[in-house]
Amino acid sequence: MIQPSDRRRGHVFPRRLDPPLPMAVKSDGVWIEDKMGKRYLDASGGAVVANVGHGRQEIAQAVYDQILAYDYIHPTMFTTPTVEDLAAALASHAPAGIDRFYFLSGGGEAVEAAIKLARQIHLANGRPEKFRLVARWKSYHGLTLGALSAMGRTAFRTPFAPMLADAVHISPPYCLRCSYGLAFPECRLRCALALEEAIVNLGPETVSAFLAETVSGGTLAACPPPPGYLETIRGICDRYDVLLILDEVLCGMGRTGCWFACQHDGVVPDLVTLGKGLAGGAVPLSALGVKGCHFDAVCADGGTFNHGGTFSHHPVAAAAGLATVRILEREGLVERVAELGSRLGKTLVDRLGDLPWVADIRGIGFLWGIELVGNRQTLAPFSRKERVTERVWQALFDSGIVVYRSTGLAGIDGDALILAPPFVLDSADFTRVADAVGKAIQSILG
Repeated sequence: MIQPSDRRRGHVFPRRLDPPLPMAVKSDGVWIEDKMGKRYLDASGGAVVANVGHGRQEIAQAVYDQILAYDYIHPTMFTTPTVEDLAAALASHAPAGIDRFYFLSGGGEAVEAAIKLARQIHLANGRPEKFRLVARWKSYHGLTLGALSAMGRTAFRTPFAPMLADAVHISPPYCLRCSYGLAFPECRLRCALALEEAIVNLGPETVSAFLAETVSGGTLAACPPPPGYLETIRGICDRYDVLLILDEVLCGMGRTGCWFACQHDGVVPDLVTLGKGLAGGAVPLSALGVKGCHFDAVCADGGTFNHGGTFSHHPVAAAAGLATVRILEREGLVERVAELGSRLGKTLVDRLGDLPWVADIRGIGFLWGIELVGNRQTLAPFSRKERVTERVWQALFDSGIVVYRSTGLAGIDGDALILAPPFVLDSADFTRVADAVGKAIQSILG
């Protein structure tokens, strides 16, 4: 263990300042091993990242070979076969029309680029008055200031509120706690119609884009939208000439059982962001995908996207991404998620659904959320002061099971766990993970 005193003597500014952390020294498949030899089953892929499993030889070899062939090549001076091949590979799996990809390092960077590109698309088309961004509460889009302005996670926004741009937020498709007190389908998708209301109130001529997670991730614990939601949103955006940006940093790259989560609904966004599992977690890599017609508009008459980054379009990162795509293709892992995802969900419902603190088990593919409440009948959440998620998570971690935390689902309160295992998790382990979650919940709340 790294003790607090050791932290003060060291030089790392850690992500977490409160607890001592075990020292990880090895990972392979779905397992992580610490310095003391203890093994942990990674049932969340870290932060919903390790989709093809840890320790992939193919990715390591691709990165090694790429560094020896050519490593850092500045993208304003050269293009490279590796970057071109990754873009082509993604285009072959993307929704029809999404055929250009801009590569960056992190998901927040990709979202930031999407917001800026949406603005430039309108400028290129002679609509300079379109600048406003609409997003959703309880969303997560990254921690750079532009992405944070769009984000709807209260605890992350509040410290920096004076620094944030003026994005407008509407309620998310969160049926368990509907902002309008309605129930699906009688609600007639009131949460989607709220977008039209916001656009009309702002003035349609001023609205640039609507940004939303295709499947709500870290803040709403794997909450897919109800049927018809995305189609309704797409129609509203079309009606008012508003660009649709779908954030698939967490839910893309096969996580839901399709290469892109929006493919479940047959909806094609104008722009889409990818990250996390794009390179299997081996190296930082994200991407912004855009319809070819928008690319053509921005680049017409010698125009260019007024954006950049030292490490954008990095060939070594692209090599890791291309190797990951080839693994997903060769091993049929996206199809495996589609086949086994419902079984994973059923196992969770069967093993946890009767616990008095479990309000909802929801998800799709290999992305599932378990929401915990103090009162199942009223859905009253635990106070954040009780740190229920953190305590249940720690009990699981101590037992050798790693999941992901989600808090702030109900105002600043609310507790949930997210399961998002690597796509190679053996289906025999579904019960093992579910039983461990149930045991941890009962040990803390029973």
